Amino acid sequence: MTAKCPGQDPRNIKPEIISCPDCGYKVEIFSDEVKIACPRCKNLVCRERLPSCVDWCKFARECIGEERWRQLPPKADSPTAKKGGK
Repeated sequence: MTAKCPGQDPRNIKPEIISCPDCGYKVEIFSDEVKIACPRCKNLVCRERLPSCVDWCKFARECIGEERWRQLPPKADSPTAKKGGK
């Protein structure tokens, strides 16, 4: 039996409605998604991420996959994060 991250179990994935910051359209985004294109204006709608195991687990990159890992915004303390709002 292979252990699987409970966050990736389809039974735990839940939809959420958030407003597009550009046009105000109500966009459905699922709990396993970080960003999605707005169907109305095509701009990216990004969720405000809450801390998760991805923030602290050393196996997170392997667990969620390279594509999803690259979609995550940089952590505030990472060298690639923007400093001073620039």
